[in-house]
Amino acid sequence: MAENSLVDKIMALQGKFQSLQDQLSDPSVMSDMKKYVQLNKEYKELEPILAAGNEYKKMLDELEMAKDIVANEKDEDLREMAKEEISEIEPKLPEMEQNIKLLLIPADPEDAKNAILEIRGGAGGDEAAIFAGDLFRMYMKYFERKGWKVEVTDQSEGAAGGFKIVVCKVTGDHVYGTLKYESGVHRVQRVPQTETQGRVHTSAASVAVFPEADEFDVELNINDVRKDTFCASGPGGQCVNTTYSAIRLTHIPSGIVVQCQDEKSQIKNYEKALAELRTRLYNLEYSKYMDAIAAKRKTMVSTGDRSAKIRTYNYPQSRMTDHRINYTMYNLPVFMDGDIQECIDQLQIAENAERLKAAGENE
Repeated sequence: MAENSLVDKIMALQGKFQSLQDQLSDPSVMSDMKKYVQLNKEYKELEPILAAGNEYKKMLDELEMAKDIVANEKDEDLREMAKEEISEIEPKLPEMEQNIKLLLIPADPEDAKNAILEIRGGAGGDEAAIFAGDLFRMYMKYFERKGWKVEVTDQSEGAAGGFKIVVCKVTGDHVYGTLKYESGVHRVQRVPQTETQGRVHTSAASVAVFPEADEFDVELNINDVRKDTFCASGPGGQCVNTTYSAIRLTHIPSGIVVQCQDEKSQIKNYEKALAELRTRLYNLEYSKYMDAIAAKRKTMVSTGDRSAKIRTYNYPQSRMTDHRINYTMYNLPVFMDGDIQECIDQLQIAENAERLKAAGENE
């Protein structure tokens, strides 16, 4: 992509940016919350592109000015200063161009959303549930480092510890765009607590990450939802097993069932369950979107295919391997303690390289 082509693309967005700015201050738009939310989202998406573009254009202007001084100025000191400026600017331009190209590729519109995280123990019985618990602890440590807020909405503990299933809502900055790479089957190889012969077993847990649906994303007909109440189980004090505070919602057309029992208040549990139901319905459509993208790319990192084995945790070798990008680290205790950012960074780099390649092929 030529330099002037990049600048042209940035300048073309200036008009759209100004138009969005004008619309957002229009009282008629402000009174239509659904439209206002959508326009505000577009406005925020354009801000970093224009900031990067304006900085790039400024660099090009300064480079052109410096080259003009070298070519036409007779004062040797000024020419030397201009040459130094050229040597500083030119190495920065390729990285700036790469960044702008990436920003110009439409991002996954869901990346900025909060997320619902679901972990299920898979093949392996008690050991799989224990591993699901280990994964949950790993993510909790990671969320703590990120400063994200977590609300557990549903959980079913395993007989020997861990979880058969645990579901939580994660709130923070760019949560889904970060966590979406975690969807898939996580495999563990280790000597289980229940093993008496010291043999290494292989078990698995599945992780699913959904973008949380906003209120305006899904039109949910409440007449299609059956509501059941039941006694909560697990920790919770006097209210557990004595009051029908837990909520189960069934969406009759799709058969989707969600439940929430972490609050003592039935009303609060109902609100949380309804939000999760909306998210799961939204995810049905979102999965189609992800499948359409995956069909166009050969090695898409985050396809949303939750049946794919994405990672192996080998305890005897203290090794973690992400099979999508052949990334391996040999400090498993640190990884399991929530230090997973480097792996996520490598997955993002791989996907960005793929997006740039795909964009180049389409030009």
